[in-house]
Amino acid sequence: MTTPMKVKMAGSIVLLMALFIVAGCGSKGDVAPTSSPSASPSSVATATVSPSPSGGSPTPVTTPSAGSTQKPTASPTVSPVTSSAPPKSGEVQVVAKPESVTVLVNKQNSLPSSYEPADLVYPNIPFTFAEKIEKRKMRQVAATAIEKLFAGAEKDGIHLAGVSAYRSYATQKSVFQSYVKKDGEEKAKTYSAVPGTSEHETGLAIDVTGSNGKCAAEDCFGGTKEAVWLEKHAADYGFIIRYPQGKAAITGYQYEPWHIRYVGTDVSKEIQAKSLTMEEFYHTVPVSK
Repeated sequence: MTTPMKVKMAGSIVLLMALFIVAGCGSKGDVAPTSSPSASPSSVATATVSPSPSGGSPTPVTTPSAGSTQKPTASPTVSPVTSSAPPKSGEVQVVAKPESVTVLVNKQNSLPSSYEPADLVYPNIPFTFAEKIEKRKMRQVAATAIEKLFAGAEKDGIHLAGVSAYRSYATQKSVFQSYVKKDGEEKAKTYSAVPGTSEHETGLAIDVTGSNGKCAAEDCFGGTKEAVWLEKHAADYGFIIRYPQGKAAITGYQYEPWHIRYVGTDVSKEIQAKSLTMEEFYHTVPVSK
């Protein structure tokens, strides 16, 4: 073989080897790396989406990765307004929101013994007594409403007077014990409340009579022109006859035409229109004894 031919062949071999080396390097670059850059375990988390319990928009939930040192955060809890199951006959449960204007207080639903309304005031209405004492007080919203009720009655020629409004837990305890000594506990419970279960403790209830003070908180008040007016018009001002006639098996108390309770006009008008008690309005079990 001549020398020029040998030189040409040698050049071709060198060129082929160079192409082979380049091709080998290019194929290595197409392979995905088998490991990712390291990171601190405490800073890595994965995000997942879980549906909202209320059926609304999904809520992102961050889940720490394995080996994370992040401390778990406790989920917030929400106290139920009432027990998930109605109380059995005879059982007493403490209400969750004693400050609610529509709170149901009866022999099965008690206010906390430490509860005292924060907005008690003296309503500008006449009472059967002159002293500015505890039982003249009412919560502000109820005090404003009772002033309007008394003014409305005056326009219709009906003259009313307050007998007893707010009572503290301690006062109710004393009142109930005095009735127990007089008539025995079983009978006392038909017309007086065990402390904690009296509507007077809410600051939303008041006993009313005629301005002459006769038949104050007594059965003889029933049928008077004042009692008739209250039964017809109390709901216009947000009040209800809390213990209506013929409903003792439901409310747990005998008929008290003098005892009115503020619940707001929306509720009071519905209760009056349907001839309901608060227990029936809330679909609770009868209180009975």
